[in-house]
Amino acid sequence: MSFGLNRILKTILPKRLFYRALIIVAAPIIILQVTISVVFFDSIWIKANKGMTRSLVSEIKTLFDVYRSDDKKNIQFLTNSYKKNFDFVINIKKNEGLPKTKSDRRFSPMDRSLRREMKPVFGNTYWFDTVTYIDLVDLRIKSENNIIQIFFSKDKIAPSSVRIFVLWLTLPSFILIMIALIFLKNQTRPIVNLSKAAKKFGKGENIENLRPSGALEIREATYEFDRMMKRINRHLSQRSEMLSGISHDLRTPLTRLKLQLAMLDKKETAVKMAEDIDEMEKMLNDYLQFAKSQTEEKSVKFNISKTISILLKNYESKKYEFVSNENFHFNGRENLIKRCIQNILENGLAYGEKIFVEIKKSMNNLIITVEDNGPGIPKSEYINVFRPFYRIDKSRGLNKSGVGLGLSVSQDIVKSHGGNISLSESRQKGLCVKISLPF
Repeated sequence: MSFGLNRILKTILPKRLFYRALIIVAAPIIILQVTISVVFFDSIWIKANKGMTRSLVSEIKTLFDVYRSDDKKNIQFLTNSYKKNFDFVINIKKNEGLPKTKSDRRFSPMDRSLRREMKPVFGNTYWFDTVTYIDLVDLRIKSENNIIQIFFSKDKIAPSSVRIFVLWLTLPSFILIMIALIFLKNQTRPIVNLSKAAKKFGKGENIENLRPSGALEIREATYEFDRMMKRINRHLSQRSEMLSGISHDLRTPLTRLKLQLAMLDKKETAVKMAEDIDEMEKMLNDYLQFAKSQTEEKSVKFNISKTISILLKNYESKKYEFVSNENFHFNGRENLIKRCIQNILENGLAYGEKIFVEIKKSMNNLIITVEDNGPGIPKSEYINVFRPFYRIDKSRGLNKSGVGLGLSVSQDIVKSHGGNISLSESRQKGLCVKISLPF
């Protein structure tokens, strides 16, 4: 039972901290005010209203009895007395009936109270209207062929103090809730800022001027996050610099090897070795460019649909199909995203005759799918192909071309933007590469 209650609460409660905190503060105030209102109306207002209405009906009954006695002298005296002392306006309408339209309101406390006291005394020979006039009640009582019409103030059955009470009851509550709302907004803002900073950092975006604010615990959390972020950035920078240095230093021995090969007598052997050296040099150059872009390039907002379209135009039109319902703009490092997608496109065309590219939005993610009609790879290799320098010595050799790091580089780029990359079997019987980026 408790599990079911927890599920209901999770469904009903808002997801954001600000609204949850507001409910915690506002709910007791509202419940207290409702309880006080119910007690007041039940024990005070209803009883007072009932007594006032009963007294009013008794006065009207006296007037009605005198009118039926047909004592013109007493009727005139009583009519004048009621007008003077009770602010009644009395009209006698001869040879008329009660209105056929129903004007009393079923759920109005005033109408219900008046109806409850009138019915035992006058049965169905009365009619009243509390809607037409703002401050008056139009009451009509049938007496044989005539109608006694009485106008009296609504204050006689609904004391005006109720309105003042309701005003003073709701106004302080409203002011308290507004003060709580402003206070909670100031308290939750640092948490929201910290959440946004963590989200931006997860996408690989630069964060500047992250200032701790709010309560002590939130300040400490923000300060520790800032320290962690700086340590990670420093580690990534050192790693990229070290690998760039290694790649750069390897160029010197490769250049010497080229010179030595040029002096070899066996030309066939020299040519093959030169091809291997050229491939190694290309790998180093490409990795240097990748490492440099990782540290220097900043995030910008760009049209990713247009970027993919430009990349595809480098290939023959018969070799690809591109589906994009609209232009999607993404905030990230454009050159890295371009490099990631280009790696996947080249891999698909290297092992398939045609590639099928689609970009769409799903919930809060941007989904890029690249499928080919090549031989594909075994499902058991889906995880391994993301390892650096891993090769498949079968019908399809991912990581064989390009930078020599293949999907490892693509995965690194996608994850640095807070996204995910996965492999599956293509509808074209080849390989399907699916990239999901936070949008």
